[in-house]
Amino acid sequence: MRHAGKAAAATLAHVGERLAAGIATADIDVWVREDTARRGGKPSQLGFHGFPAAVCTSRNNVVCHGIPRTDERLHPGDIVNVDVTTLLDGFHGDTSATFCIGAVSAEARHVVEVARRCRDAGVAVVRHGVRFGDIGAAIEELARAEGCSVVREYGGHGIGKMMHGPPLVMHVGPRGQGVKLKAGMAITIEPMVNLGRAEVELLADGWTVVTADGSLSAQFEHTIVVTRDGCEVMTG
Repeated sequence: MRHAGKAAAATLAHVGERLAAGIATADIDVWVREDTARRGGKPSQLGFHGFPAAVCTSRNNVVCHGIPRTDERLHPGDIVNVDVTTLLDGFHGDTSATFCIGAVSAEARHVVEVARRCRDAGVAVVRHGVRFGDIGAAIEELARAEGCSVVREYGGHGIGKMMHGPPLVMHVGPRGQGVKLKAGMAITIEPMVNLGRAEVELLADGWTVVTADGSLSAQFEHTIVVTRDGCEVMTG
């Protein structure tokens, strides 16, 4: 898990350094394939339930699962989430970050920073014996205090030898409810935070999820392993 997580994080960082106005989201897919191979891994997302790319690229009002395209280019002021998952030595590492392209609006920077803080707030709660609702509540309370909302239809997941498995990790509360975490559990924490309402819509391609009101959305993700007194971040 550590090796897979570090590989995914390194690929994400490599791609992030190359993002600029004018590139196509399909270029990101090429870079992920090349860098993942250089590190001895395979892109976990490629072909997963028929997903046609090696990475998800979710731009502006796209919440998650955006498909890279040759005709979609990044523009100054855009925000784009890049979601990388690497299969290495039989285990998966899953991580994502939202990047600002050039100078972005105050609103865009706000939702990006809130999403990052929400992920970190969720991670900070994790330890043996805590319930999933406690993680979600910490995320939801922070987002609400900052005037943002948290998507409810999609969440984190168990991870290890499978990229996606149980349990489902919701990013909303309430506290004190849900399954108790146990030391050794491997999960992702990946809140999707919207500048507007929480409602989302699925596009006709069957993958791309967008905000229902057209507002900006941002996301950050870590793969973590629960320990007795906290957690270890695999993708840090």
